[in-house]
Amino acid sequence: MNILILNASPRRGGNISQMLDAISAEAQAQGATVTLEHVQQLSVRPCVACMKCRSSKQCVMPPDDAQRILALIEAADAIVVGSPCYWGNIPGTLKTLFDRMVYGLMGESSRALPKPLHKGKKAILVSTCSTPWPFNILAHQSRGAIRALKEILGWSGFKIVATIEKGGTLRHPEFTESDRRKCQKAVKRLHI
Repeated sequence: MNILILNASPRRGGNISQMLDAISAEAQAQGATVTLEHVQQLSVRPCVACMKCRSSKQCVMPPDDAQRILALIEAADAIVVGSPCYWGNIPGTLKTLFDRMVYGLMGESSRALPKPLHKGKKAILVSTCSTPWPFNILAHQSRGAIRALKEILGWSGFKIVATIEKGGTLRHPEFTESDRRKCQKAVKRLHI
């Protein structure tokens, strides 16, 4: 199984990175091939909303990392996306990346209805935020980031097999054994 991990956190060694490292290690131990990409290090220009990609099935902008990441998504059997919570949502860098790849994630039927292009693929979503538990969920903080990712990947056809949300990271930044078990359990749902 080929697994693509997208780390949208700018914090090397932070909670998202540690959780994604645990997921990667578990997946590799089960025999998967894992590719890790750091979204903050990608060069991706914002979408200009020309809508030409909808009919041409390719972006008209000069090539950048958006096309490279889309090729990795197309080659992957599963995707893992780790995103910190920014104002109850995903970081702008991750949103910009997904905006630029929309033509390769979701098509349109003759009635202009969404048509998923990645049916049969699986996804794991990971989000952390500084808002303490359970308010990270009740106030739609980490839950907001997960909702945004479910929207994007769901319309693309991915089956979300697991979500991991961790709140209160400002006061409790440590990566715990409980966090490790949640990551291992999520990987088991991929059925490598």
